[in-house]
Amino acid sequence: MEVIVTLENGVCELRLNRPEVFNSFNKSMAISLQKALDEAECNTDVRAIIITGEGKAFCAGQDLGEAVDPEGPDLETIVRDHYNPIILRIRSIEKPVIGAVNGVAAGAGANIALACDITIATKSASFIQAFSKIGLIPDSGGTYFLPRLVGNQKALALMMTADKLSATDAEAMNLIYKAVDDEAFNSTVKSFAEQLAKMPTRALGLTKKAVNSSWTSSLEDQLETEKELQVEAGQTYDFREGVNAFLEKRKPLFKGE
Repeated sequence: MEVIVTLENGVCELRLNRPEVFNSFNKSMAISLQKALDEAECNTDVRAIIITGEGKAFCAGQDLGEAVDPEGPDLETIVRDHYNPIILRIRSIEKPVIGAVNGVAAGAGANIALACDITIATKSASFIQAFSKIGLIPDSGGTYFLPRLVGNQKALALMMTADKLSATDAEAMNLIYKAVDDEAFNSTVKSFAEQLAKMPTRALGLTKKAVNSSWTSSLEDQLETEKELQVEAGQTYDFREGVNAFLEKRKPLFKGE
C-alpha cells in the first residue's frame, strides 16, 4: 500500500509509503494519493487532513528511475497527470490540509508540502528545490507558491542553487508555519490537527477559499467574495451553534456542518 490512510478523531492521515526510496513518487503512488484526497474530501467524518511520510523522509520528489524508463511515463505525463492533480486537490478541498514534514522534502515533495494550508516540520527536516541539479525547472506549484511565500529574490535563489534549507530557516523565512523538536513532532501535529477537526469545518473551508481567491483578485473583487462567503457561512449549523454557545457562555460543539 503506497499511501497508508488512517482516520481518527476526525483527522485523516495520508502517509506516503515508499520509505525504501525516501517516498519518491511513481505513478502508482501519485494516483493513490489523488484517490485518497478525493475520498477524504467526500467523507463527512473527515474534518482535517494530514499528509506525511513513512520512515526518515517526507518525500524525495520524483522516482527518477521511472522518469528515465523508456517504457515509463514522460515528463509531460508526470507533471500533468501525477503532480498537478495533487496540487489542485490540496488547494481546492474545503478542509484544512496539514503538511507534516517528518524528514527531507525535495523537488515535488517540497512543493507538495508548500501547497498545504499549514506546514509543520521537524527541526531535523529540510527543504530542497532539487530540480536545477538535474537540469529541470520547479514544478508541482513551486514557481507559484515559493515566490508568494518568501519573495522573488529568495525564491529564485533557492530554485537556482538548489541549496538545502533547514526547517528552522524555513520557519524564519515564513516558508512554513512551524518547526518543532523531533521528539515533540508527532504529538504536536496530532494535537494541532485534532484542534482543527473540532472547529467549524465549513467556515475553515470557506476561509481557505477566500484566501485562494485573494491571490488573483482586486480589493473590490475580494470584498465581494468575502461578502458572498460570509453569507454562506452564516447559513451553517456551526454558525448558529457558535452564536448560541457564546450567548449561553459555554463551549461550542461544532459538527462541521
